[in-house]
Amino acid sequence: MGVPGPFPGSPGRPDGPVLGQEEVDRALARLGAEYEAIETSLLALQDHAGRRLLEGAELAGTTKERWTATERTITVLWSLFDACTATLRSARDVRARRRWPSPEDLAELTGLLRDGVAVPGAAPEDAGEDGAQSGAAPEGGRYTLEELVERINGLYARSLDVIVAADAVWSALPARIDLLSAELQRTRSLAHSVGVRPGEHPAGDDLERITEELVRLRAQVIADPLAFWVSSSTGSSAPGGGRPDTGRYDRAARALEEIRREVAAVLDVRQDAEQRLMQLRDVLSRADRTLTEARQARGEVLAKIAASEVPAVSGPSTALHEQLATAAEYRRRAQWHRLSPLLDSLEERAEDELQRARESLTAVTAPLAVRAELRGRLDAYRAKAARHAVADDPLLVERYDAARRMLWSAPCDLRAAEHAVWRYQQAAAEALAPQQLEGRGER
Repeated sequence: MGVPGPFPGSPGRPDGPVLGQEEVDRALARLGAEYEAIETSLLALQDHAGRRLLEGAELAGTTKERWTATERTITVLWSLFDACTATLRSARDVRARRRWPSPEDLAELTGLLRDGVAVPGAAPEDAGEDGAQSGAAPEGGRYTLEELVERINGLYARSLDVIVAADAVWSALPARIDLLSAELQRTRSLAHSVGVRPGEHPAGDDLERITEELVRLRAQVIADPLAFWVSSSTGSSAPGGGRPDTGRYDRAARALEEIRREVAAVLDVRQDAEQRLMQLRDVLSRADRTLTEARQARGEVLAKIAASEVPAVSGPSTALHEQLATAAEYRRRAQWHRLSPLLDSLEERAEDELQRARESLTAVTAPLAVRAELRGRLDAYRAKAARHAVADDPLLVERYDAARRMLWSAPCDLRAAEHAVWRYQQAAAEALAPQQLEGRGER
């Protein structure tokens, strides 16, 4: 609703000059247009869906307080409108007496347009939230028509603001809460099918908490929608300037999404549980075989290698085998929520166990690897000596036989054998030296 432009003369001063015919006609035209806009707006306010909801709801808290005050404000609005209607009707009646108004008619019209209008019951209990009156009545409870229209506009805007804000919250939040509740029920049914239940799984307890939160939230939104309204940060004075506060709803939605992901993960476990269990059995079986091989190799090393420190080899992990049996039992009983974390842990620990077994085998067989390397080195130098026809040199034959006896006898002293191979290597190098010098001289 707009505020008409200032009327000619000085509002509120009955002793001002009398208006002329043209001035009166212009003022009546402006006032008539403003009156129609006011009437249309008040009727729309009366029929507003938000108003009907507020009148029929069992309100509480902030909304109850503000709606009670708004109802009183609306009553005042209609009193002001009735006063405006009566004054406008009187002015139109005077103007309609004759085509060319007499000086008396103009004086009467000037009084109606400029003088104050008394409005019974319009004093007011319509202070704003900060306690200030919006367009408060002048002294004596009388208004000029301009003041009357301004006051109607102010009270209308404040009343519409309450109605629009409550209607916006009711339009936005309950429907979204209902949709989230329906999604929660589907998630709960799915969660129960995979063993995610209250008291048995944290996600089951979280589902119960979210359910209770949504029930409380919906009841509070219905009873006190204005408690979930955030006024516009721009300071806009337009009715309904702001937005619904969806903070609690958003937190519940995020929590439900996390639970849905967790339930999906449990479902994935159900689908590939058997394959993962078979892979776990295979990994642990390989670890056990490797440890068995390491224990056998340790016995061989102790028998064939003298003066060697061979690390002890532990047995299979009893705890891992017991947990694997527990995992199989969880699968048999369809306790997927328990199987999921157990499988994750077992897969990591089984790989660690296999790696430990391989390292144990490597450590145990290290002396045998050293002996094999020495045997290979000895044979390589003997082959080189044979290619240069010095393999039958008595010193080489003696040192080769000594090294070979050490490397091919049990138990083998690796330190002594390594020294014997080194001595044969040195003798072979000395035997080959003259031939190498002759070769350089021929070139």
